[in-house]
Amino acid sequence: MTTALSPGRTRRKAWTRALRRTAERIVFVTALVLIGALFALPLAWLLVAPFDQNPTMAVKWPQWTLSSFHRLMDNPYALTSILNSLLIALGTMVVVIALGTLASYALSRVRIPGRDALLYAMLLLSSIVTGTAAMVPTFQLMNLIGLINTHTGVILVLAGGLLPTVVFILKDFMDSVPKSYEESARLYGAGPGRILADVVIPVARPGIAFVAIWSVVQVWGNFLVPYLLLRDPASQPAAVLMYTFYTESGQADLRLISVFALIFALPVLLIYFVVNRKFGFRFYGGIKS
Repeated sequence: MTTALSPGRTRRKAWTRALRRTAERIVFVTALVLIGALFALPLAWLLVAPFDQNPTMAVKWPQWTLSSFHRLMDNPYALTSILNSLLIALGTMVVVIALGTLASYALSRVRIPGRDALLYAMLLLSSIVTGTAAMVPTFQLMNLIGLINTHTGVILVLAGGLLPTVVFILKDFMDSVPKSYEESARLYGAGPGRILADVVIPVARPGIAFVAIWSVVQVWGNFLVPYLLLRDPASQPAAVLMYTFYTESGQADLRLISVFALIFALPVLLIYFVVNRKFGFRFYGGIKS
């Protein structure tokens, strides 16, 4: 036997639901504001502190000046270190994309026993054996083949550390390319290299663009490998040079660090926008046949 709810009780339940929804929205918006503030404050400091006469760790209205930029330009290695970082990052990106594309395409098309287990083992080992754990053998190897204090040695070491992850990522994009595309190209006499360049790579372009940006970001702020292998200050990248921006008492020189951090971040942003405009980041592959 059912009983109808009274109008007053129905209104109270409606009000309760409305209050609950309002409270949930308030909590949700408050959480978003707090999380946004955690990300926005460091960015605000990065944009404001370089133009402050006396920057501190707090975000405040600056005493506008460009003296910190002039002071940074007096450092003979400042701009050179940015160029060294670009050389190392772009060189590593080229090596990683070239070798990663070939390896992932081969693993995608050739049936090798234990192929998936090999991929997961490579990815796992590259995560476990980090740069710190391999520091001594890496230095000994580079010293043995005569690549100490060379950008080539740094590029090879960094590319070797990134390749397992790159192959793992790109293989999914290679798997998404329908084999019927390649078979059609073979009917017209295209060889393996032509098929890879004109059929597979255009379809897997979003994945390659992502790997390119990801490789640059991973290399750009790397400190340990260049610090370990490069002895000449003129050949060291910006991540290593920033380590020297301390006073004689061991305190961080915020004027130099803030200016250099702003300049240090600009090339990565520029590369991102250029690659995004040219290739786009649409994460899908070809149509399954």
